[in-house]
Amino acid sequence: MYRALRDDLVCGRFSPLDRLGEERLAELYGVSRTPVREALARLLSEELVAREDGGLFPYRPRFEDLHGLYELRMTVELRGIDRVIEDRRLEHAHDILRAELERWIRMRAEPPAPGPDFIASDEAFHTALLRASGNTALSEALDSVHSKLRPVRRLDPWTPDRVRATIDSHLKIVRGLLAGDLGPAAGELHLHLIRSRDLVVERTGQAVASSAMARAIRE
Repeated sequence: MYRALRDDLVCGRFSPLDRLGEERLAELYGVSRTPVREALARLLSEELVAREDGGLFPYRPRFEDLHGLYELRMTVELRGIDRVIEDRRLEHAHDILRAELERWIRMRAEPPAPGPDFIASDEAFHTALLRASGNTALSEALDSVHSKLRPVRRLDPWTPDRVRATIDSHLKIVRGLLAGDLGPAAGELHLHLIRSRDLVVERTGQAVASSAMARAIRE
């Protein structure tokens, strides 16, 4: 029960506004309320679920949490490359990298529309890089970070130009890894994550300010 609910939270099956009631989840997963209660308690301790007015809900980041979450994301993702740089007996799984290269070449030829599907593809790319590094614990940690950032990233307005820039950056990273140019690939990944962080923080800050102003006007 815990694993099924965790996987559904991580992949975004539940909206941030979905109340995670025991009775509803027990019916949804075909189990009694006891394993649901135990799973929710564990997910609450992992901060994938948060207690708010009205019950338990999928975690939603506060604005002040964003820098910390992106710092964690950078640490986890860059570690996937650094561990191979530090121990040259290790190497990335080229079959995973080649599959990603082919996927993003197809996207470059026909760029998809901005939206949740592209964000999901972006998340899958970054998780695949960590799987290719050979450390599944890192990829699982990144899944958790993605689930916490996803509500904000999905509200961030993407543009066609930003989609193309993201595709080009992904191609540069994966080509560098396949060629064994790990330092430049890590540098491009770092810049890629900084750009993502800065845009998300800027847009979220604007939304928070607008919301606060709207509340002030109504009051």
